[in-house]
Amino acid sequence: MIQLYTAGTPNGKKISIYLEEAALPYKVHRVDLGKQDQFKPEFLAISPNNKIPAIVDQDGPGGAALPVFESGAILIYLGEKTGKLLPQDPRARSQAVQWLMFQMGGIGPMFGQNYHFQKAAPEKLPYAITRYVDETRRLFGVMDRRLVEAPYLAGDYSVADIAAFPWVTGDWHGVSRAEFPNLSRWHDAIAARPAVQRGMQIPN
Repeated sequence: MIQLYTAGTPNGKKISIYLEEAALPYKVHRVDLGKQDQFKPEFLAISPNNKIPAIVDQDGPGGAALPVFESGAILIYLGEKTGKLLPQDPRARSQAVQWLMFQMGGIGPMFGQNYHFQKAAPEKLPYAITRYVDETRRLFGVMDRRLVEAPYLAGDYSVADIAAFPWVTGDWHGVSRAEFPNLSRWHDAIAARPAVQRGMQIPN
């Protein structure tokens, strides 16, 4: 069984969506970020960077438990373990990993800063807000242009879409998805998937 350590953030929801899509048995351990559970020694033993999500696969390689941290690494690990939503063909796999890294290196950090400066910062800094809203718009445009060519980021539905979707959903970006018709189509198709709907509710 997979032990999932998570909280209600886009990065956390990536993993619950994957686990639901792959129909893997898992147990949820809520990490209360407000109470700083992420700094407790027992969590740091699993996730040394004190970030969610993290997993422990109790049936890891050789039958021994294996902790995995970093959401992109978890998705690759689970994709390799199950053979689901991470293509085996080298060209298709490369596409999926490239777009997964696009989320990890671009969407996550930039959208995270966008949210922070718009919603959480004690002082509203116009320069910072404009910078990150503009970068969000640019990244939406990258996705929209890609989604002219294919229905999903890597061609077929994959870990790349699962990683990006929780960051794109919602209306907090300061940019309307309606400006990007292909991105909107992609978003709505993923939002309609029952496994995604279940995964987005974790932890409730």
